[in-house]
Amino acid sequence: MTKVARPDHVPADLVRDFDLYDIPGAAEDVQAAYAAIQQSSPDIFWTPHNGGHWVATRGEDIVAMQRDYRHFSHRHILIPPMPEGTPRQIPLEMDPPEHSRYRRPLTQALMPAIVAGLDEAVRKVATAAIERVWSKGACEFIEDFANILPIHVFLELVRIPIADKAVLLPLAEDAVRGRDAETRLAAHQAMGLYLLDKVRDRRRDPGDDLLSRIVNVDTGGARISESEAVAYATLVLFGGLDTVAGMLGFIARFLALNPGHRAQLVARLDDDAYLSRAVEELIRRHGLANTARMVAEDYEFKGIGFRAGDRILPANLFVGLDDRLNPAPLAVDFERENGVHAAFGNGPHACPGAILARREIRVFLEEWLRRIPDFAIRPGSTPRLATGMVNGVLELELVWPP
Repeated sequence: MTKVARPDHVPADLVRDFDLYDIPGAAEDVQAAYAAIQQSSPDIFWTPHNGGHWVATRGEDIVAMQRDYRHFSHRHILIPPMPEGTPRQIPLEMDPPEHSRYRRPLTQALMPAIVAGLDEAVRKVATAAIERVWSKGACEFIEDFANILPIHVFLELVRIPIADKAVLLPLAEDAVRGRDAETRLAAHQAMGLYLLDKVRDRRRDPGDDLLSRIVNVDTGGARISESEAVAYATLVLFGGLDTVAGMLGFIARFLALNPGHRAQLVARLDDDAYLSRAVEELIRRHGLANTARMVAEDYEFKGIGFRAGDRILPANLFVGLDDRLNPAPLAVDFERENGVHAAFGNGPHACPGAILARREIRVFLEEWLRRIPDFAIRPGSTPRLATGMVNGVLELELVWPP
């Protein structure tokens, strides 16, 4: 999308040349590139790229906006926005109290006790994937592991054939990192078409799987419509297919480049508290998901006069990288106490899959590092990183002593 002219209510000194799909330095380190923007920009600025929108760069403001849905609505979460008339993404593009009614089955299906019960299944998928590559001394981590562990677990939760991921993963890539609205819309429509028969089957004969729960949500005396059910299932599938895989890619890349941190983890894999803290620290350093907000009404926030309909990106990963909240934020310190991040969002729209994501990251560390404690990026290869509404690792070649 081309640049747009600065609106009259945007002060000229708050304009910056920021394009979330083309961030200088992101090919080497996405989060460091974002941190450089944070350090060189006003706390809140406006960019003419991607239809024109505000960007909040500081953790305190981002958390406040994420919790204040009355002024910073979730009605439109993508930048650039989808075309007018596009069905909303349920339940993410809803504000409370409507959002709460639709979100309930997701929250219930991913409660801590239920996720704890998935541990054996998660571990089984992880160990099988590692055993397939271990003796080779090399793998392409995204294809051979990151696109297996969280995705196979998720597809089992929704009872969709694992073989279908060959069709679904390219759609997820276009949906979360497609640069223009047309690409993302086409991905959503294709996913909706793929899901339509499955949604009808689960509405006619519900099972005990997650997909059956969300397509039969009772919003207060009536079941959601078929079109709402398809939209809901589409969003859940895109979320389940991409974000944890991306996080695993960033963490594996970091550990491949940092043998000292790898050795610290290997030495304390049986230390439950240490490993929990390490997982949280790796998540803090490698935030990746963003959701935009729309200003609901004319509103002044910290001296800036927002207008109704303005779009703003309170990027989640800025919180973990904020030096006002976390000393030396680009450093990974497994002894860090009370690190602050918003990798899973805040307030009513906090990610319901956060507990499962943490479990999968922990299982990855435990099972991978026990079998492959020493590994590196394959000489001559360069990891392929990408930015967008969800940042990701598209390719990561690893080697280790066979």
